[in-house]
Amino acid sequence: MQRVEIVALLGSIGLLGFVLELVRRRKLEEGYSVLWLLICTLLIVLSLWRELLETLAGLVGIFYPPSALFAVAFAFLLLILLHLSVVVSTLSADNRQLSQKLGIVEWRLSQLEEQNLKADPIGASEKEAILRGIPSTNY
Repeated sequence: MQRVEIVALLGSIGLLGFVLELVRRRKLEEGYSVLWLLICTLLIVLSLWRELLETLAGLVGIFYPPSALFAVAFAFLLLILLHLSVVVSTLSADNRQLSQKLGIVEWRLSQLEEQNLKADPIGASEKEAILRGIPSTNY
């Protein structure tokens, strides 16, 4: 086994251990961890199975098989980045929509509070104090 293969194997095993630790500490959701675990497993298999790596490198046109291992890892990282970009874009749109709905609800609440204060002018100052969080002194 060449030095670059050993480094690739140790890196893949280290990445697998890191992903498992992130899942254990609840820093990485299970849905994302499955993808990472599959990638780590594939990298370990390609690191150990030289013939498969040579076949893959030959199909792609890479002359040095360990370079194919890093090319596969790079391709998977690009796919993960694309997936995470889609997730962030979706969350950003959802966040914008929720902010707009919250603004409408707060505006509507303030309108209802104003209507309620106008409907009962005698106790308006006390109601206004309650709404602002000021304790009433009229007991």
